[in-house]
Amino acid sequence: MGGLIGGLPSTAVAALLFIGLTQTPGVASEATTIMPFAQGLNGIFIITYLLLVRRGLVQGLLGALLAWFFLASILLAAGIRYFWVSVAGWMLLVLSCYLVVERWMKILSQGKVSIRYTCSHLTFRALFGGAVIAFAVFMGKLGGPIYGGIFATFPAMFLSTLVVTYRTGGAEFSRAVAKALMMSGIINVAFYAMAVRYLYAWLGLVYGTAIALLFSCGTGYLTYLFMRAKLS
Repeated sequence: MGGLIGGLPSTAVAALLFIGLTQTPGVASEATTIMPFAQGLNGIFIITYLLLVRRGLVQGLLGALLAWFFLASILLAAGIRYFWVSVAGWMLLVLSCYLVVERWMKILSQGKVSIRYTCSHLTFRALFGGAVIAFAVFMGKLGGPIYGGIFATFPAMFLSTLVVTYRTGGAEFSRAVAKALMMSGIINVAFYAMAVRYLYAWLGLVYGTAIALLFSCGTGYLTYLFMRAKLS
Protein backbone atom coordinates (compact mmCIF):
# COMPACT_ATOMS: atom_id res chain seq x y z
CA MET A 1 0.00 0.00 0.00
CA GLY A 2 2.87 2.37 0.76
CA GLY A 3 4.40 1.78 -2.66
CA LEU A 4 1.03 2.15 -4.37
CA ILE A 5 0.25 5.48 -2.71
CA GLY A 6 3.79 6.78 -3.19
CA GLY A 7 3.49 6.12 -6.91
CA LEU A 8 0.30 8.10 -7.44
CA PRO A 9 0.75 11.40 -9.33
CA SER A 10 1.83 14.26 -7.09
CA THR A 11 4.82 16.18 -8.46
CA ALA A 12 3.51 15.80 -12.02
CA VAL A 13 0.10 17.19 -11.02
CA ALA A 14 1.53 20.39 -9.58
CA ALA A 15 4.17 20.78 -12.31
CA LEU A 16 1.66 20.53 -15.17
CA LEU A 17 -0.80 22.78 -13.37
CA PHE A 18 1.79 25.51 -12.84
CA ILE A 19 3.14 25.18 -16.37
CA GLY A 20 -0.43 25.85 -17.49
CA LEU A 21 -0.81 28.78 -15.09
CA THR A 22 2.50 30.45 -15.95
CA GLN A 23 2.15 29.82 -19.68
CA THR A 24 -1.01 28.34 -21.24
CA PRO A 25 -3.03 25.13 -20.95
CA GLY A 26 -1.89 24.33 -24.49
CA VAL A 27 1.77 24.41 -23.45
CA ALA A 28 1.02 22.17 -20.46
CA SER A 29 -0.82 19.79 -22.78
CA GLU A 30 2.15 19.77 -25.15
CA ALA A 31 4.50 19.04 -22.24
CA THR A 32 2.78 15.67 -21.82
CA THR A 33 4.08 14.52 -25.22
CA ILE A 34 7.29 13.17 -23.69
CA MET A 35 5.97 12.33 -20.22
CA PRO A 36 4.92 8.67 -20.68
CA PHE A 37 8.36 7.72 -22.04
CA ALA A 38 10.10 9.87 -19.41
CA GLN A 39 8.02 8.30 -16.64
CA GLY A 40 9.09 4.89 -17.89
CA LEU A 41 12.68 5.92 -17.12
CA ASN A 42 11.71 5.94 -13.46
CA GLY A 43 11.45 2.17 -13.75
CA ILE A 44 15.16 2.11 -14.63
CA PHE A 45 15.76 4.46 -11.69
CA ILE A 46 14.11 1.95 -9.33
CA ILE A 47 15.85 -1.09 -10.82
CA THR A 48 19.24 0.61 -10.40
CA TYR A 49 18.35 1.39 -6.79
CA LEU A 50 17.30 -2.22 -6.18
CA LEU A 51 20.62 -3.47 -7.53
CA LEU A 52 22.80 -1.11 -5.49
CA VAL A 53 21.00 -0.37 -2.23
CA ARG A 54 22.40 -3.42 -0.42
CA ARG A 55 25.75 -1.64 -0.61
CA GLY A 56 24.23 1.34 1.18
CA LEU A 57 21.63 4.04 0.77
CA VAL A 58 24.01 6.59 -0.75
CA GLN A 59 25.28 4.13 -3.35
CA GLY A 60 21.73 3.10 -4.24
CA LEU A 61 20.39 6.63 -4.65
CA LEU A 62 23.49 8.03 -6.36
CA GLY A 63 23.57 5.20 -8.90
CA ALA A 64 19.84 5.55 -9.56
CA LEU A 65 20.12 9.32 -10.07
CA LEU A 66 23.07 8.96 -12.43
CA ALA A 67 21.12 6.42 -14.46
CA TRP A 68 18.07 8.72 -14.61
CA PHE A 69 20.00 11.81 -15.70
CA PHE A 70 21.94 9.83 -18.30
CA LEU A 71 18.79 8.35 -19.85
CA ALA A 72 16.86 11.63 -19.59
CA SER A 73 19.69 13.35 -21.49
CA ILE A 74 19.43 10.74 -24.25
CA LEU A 75 15.67 11.24 -24.36
CA LEU A 76 16.10 15.00 -24.68
CA ALA A 77 18.66 14.56 -27.43
CA ALA A 78 16.30 12.20 -29.29
CA GLY A 79 13.84 15.08 -29.63
CA ILE A 80 10.69 12.94 -29.68
CA ARG A 81 7.79 14.97 -31.07
CA TYR A 82 5.12 12.27 -31.56
CA PHE A 83 2.95 11.21 -28.66
CA TRP A 84 2.49 7.68 -29.98
CA VAL A 85 6.27 7.17 -29.98
CA SER A 86 6.38 8.25 -26.34
CA VAL A 87 3.54 5.88 -25.43
CA ALA A 88 5.17 3.00 -27.31
CA GLY A 89 8.46 3.58 -25.48
CA TRP A 90 6.60 3.73 -22.17
CA MET A 91 4.79 0.45 -22.81
CA LEU A 92 8.09 -1.26 -23.64
CA LEU A 93 9.68 0.05 -20.45
CA VAL A 94 6.71 -0.95 -18.29
CA LEU A 95 6.82 -4.52 -19.58
CA SER A 96 10.61 -4.77 -19.36
CA CYS A 97 10.84 -3.32 -15.84
CA TYR A 98 8.04 -5.57 -14.58
CA LEU A 99 9.71 -8.69 -15.97
CA VAL A 100 13.11 -7.73 -14.55
CA VAL A 101 11.79 -7.02 -11.06
CA GLU A 102 9.24 -9.81 -10.78
CA ARG A 103 10.82 -12.64 -12.77
CA TRP A 104 14.54 -12.01 -12.39
CA MET A 105 15.03 -10.19 -9.08
CA LYS A 106 12.20 -11.98 -7.26
CA ILE A 107 11.98 -9.41 -4.44
CA LEU A 108 9.87 -10.71 -1.58
CA SER A 109 7.14 -8.61 -0.02
CA GLN A 110 7.70 -7.43 3.55
CA GLY A 111 5.42 -6.98 6.53
CA LYS A 112 4.17 -3.67 7.85
CA VAL A 113 6.64 -1.32 9.51
CA SER A 114 5.47 1.60 11.63
CA ILE A 115 6.87 4.91 10.37
CA ARG A 116 6.64 8.05 12.47
CA TYR A 117 6.95 11.17 10.33
CA THR A 118 8.65 14.02 12.17
CA CYS A 119 8.26 17.69 11.29
CA SER A 120 11.74 17.64 9.75
CA HIS A 121 10.77 14.67 7.50
CA LEU A 122 7.61 16.39 6.30
CA THR A 123 9.36 19.74 5.84
CA PHE A 124 12.15 18.12 3.81
CA ARG A 125 9.70 16.30 1.56
CA ALA A 126 7.63 19.43 1.01
CA LEU A 127 10.64 21.62 0.23
CA PHE A 128 12.25 19.02 -2.01
CA GLY A 129 9.04 18.34 -3.92
CA GLY A 130 8.37 22.06 -4.25
CA ALA A 131 11.88 22.70 -5.56
CA VAL A 132 11.45 20.00 -8.22
CA ILE A 133 8.09 21.44 -9.28
CA ALA A 134 9.55 24.95 -9.50
CA PHE A 135 12.48 23.64 -11.54
CA ALA A 136 10.16 21.79 -13.94
CA VAL A 137 8.09 24.95 -14.44
CA PHE A 138 11.27 27.00 -14.94
CA MET A 139 12.67 24.52 -17.47
CA GLY A 140 9.35 24.50 -19.31
CA LYS A 141 9.54 28.29 -19.58
CA LEU A 142 13.23 28.31 -20.53
CA GLY A 143 13.60 25.19 -22.68
CA GLY A 144 10.07 24.55 -23.91
CA PRO A 145 7.41 21.90 -23.22
CA ILE A 146 9.72 18.91 -23.77
CA TYR A 147 12.08 20.04 -21.01
CA GLY A 148 9.13 20.82 -18.73
CA GLY A 149 7.59 17.41 -19.38
CA ILE A 150 10.78 15.49 -18.64
CA PHE A 151 11.53 17.33 -15.40
CA ALA A 152 7.88 16.99 -14.32
CA THR A 153 8.58 13.24 -14.15
CA PHE A 154 11.73 13.59 -12.03
CA PRO A 155 11.39 10.96 -9.25
CA ALA A 156 11.24 13.43 -6.36
CA MET A 157 8.70 11.50 -4.30
CA PHE A 158 10.49 8.26 -5.13
CA LEU A 159 13.68 9.65 -3.63
CA SER A 160 12.18 10.85 -0.37
CA THR A 161 10.11 7.66 0.03
CA LEU A 162 13.16 5.45 -0.47
CA VAL A 163 15.18 7.44 2.07
CA VAL A 164 12.45 7.16 4.71
CA THR A 165 11.79 3.45 4.14
CA TYR A 166 15.51 2.60 4.21
CA ARG A 167 16.06 4.45 7.48
CA THR A 168 13.03 2.93 9.18
CA GLY A 169 12.99 -0.64 7.83
CA GLY A 170 16.38 -1.29 6.29
CA ALA A 171 17.47 -2.23 2.79
CA GLU A 172 15.12 -5.18 2.27
CA PHE A 173 12.05 -3.28 3.41
CA SER A 174 13.02 -0.37 1.17
CA ARG A 175 13.49 -2.76 -1.77
CA ALA A 176 10.04 -4.27 -1.22
CA VAL A 177 8.43 -0.81 -1.14
CA ALA A 178 10.44 0.22 -4.21
CA LYS A 179 9.03 -2.72 -6.18
CA ALA A 180 5.45 -1.57 -5.59
CA LEU A 181 6.46 2.08 -5.96
CA MET A 182 7.88 1.38 -9.40
CA MET A 183 4.76 -0.30 -10.76
CA SER A 184 2.40 2.29 -9.33
CA GLY A 185 4.51 5.26 -10.43
CA ILE A 186 5.28 4.31 -14.00
CA ILE A 187 1.66 3.35 -14.64
CA ASN A 188 -0.42 5.96 -12.81
CA VAL A 189 1.65 9.08 -13.55
CA ALA A 190 1.77 8.16 -17.25
CA PHE A 191 -2.00 7.70 -17.37
CA TYR A 192 -2.47 11.02 -15.58
CA ALA A 193 -0.33 12.72 -18.24
CA MET A 194 -2.37 11.08 -21.00
CA ALA A 195 -5.59 12.36 -19.43
CA VAL A 196 -4.21 15.88 -18.99
CA ARG A 197 -3.09 15.98 -22.62
CA TYR A 198 -6.71 15.98 -23.80
CA LEU A 199 -8.60 17.36 -20.80
CA TYR A 200 -6.60 20.61 -20.58
CA ALA A 201 -7.40 21.31 -24.22
CA TRP A 202 -11.11 20.58 -23.76
CA LEU A 203 -11.88 21.76 -20.22
CA GLY A 204 -9.09 24.08 -19.10
CA LEU A 205 -6.82 23.82 -16.07
CA VAL A 206 -9.25 23.55 -13.15
CA TYR A 207 -11.76 21.06 -14.51
CA GLY A 208 -9.08 19.26 -16.50
CA THR A 209 -6.96 18.70 -13.39
CA ALA A 210 -9.96 17.61 -11.31
CA ILE A 211 -11.16 15.02 -13.83
CA ALA A 212 -7.63 13.80 -14.50
CA LEU A 213 -7.22 13.20 -10.76
CA LEU A 214 -10.47 11.25 -10.68
CA PHE A 215 -9.19 9.23 -13.62
CA SER A 216 -6.00 8.56 -11.63
CA CYS A 217 -8.08 7.25 -8.74
CA GLY A 218 -9.54 4.70 -11.15
CA THR A 219 -6.18 3.65 -12.59
CA GLY A 220 -4.77 3.57 -9.05
CA TYR A 221 -7.46 1.13 -7.95
CA LEU A 222 -6.85 -1.10 -10.97
CA THR A 223 -3.12 -0.97 -10.22
CA TYR A 224 -3.87 -2.01 -6.64
CA LEU A 225 -5.82 -5.04 -7.84
CA PHE A 226 -2.98 -6.01 -10.17
CA MET A 227 -0.32 -5.54 -7.49
CA ARG A 228 -2.29 -7.51 -4.94
CA ALA A 229 -2.57 -10.41 -7.38
CA LYS A 230 0.90 -10.33 -8.91
CA LEU A 231 3.38 -8.64 -6.60
CA SER A 232 2.44 -10.00 -3.18
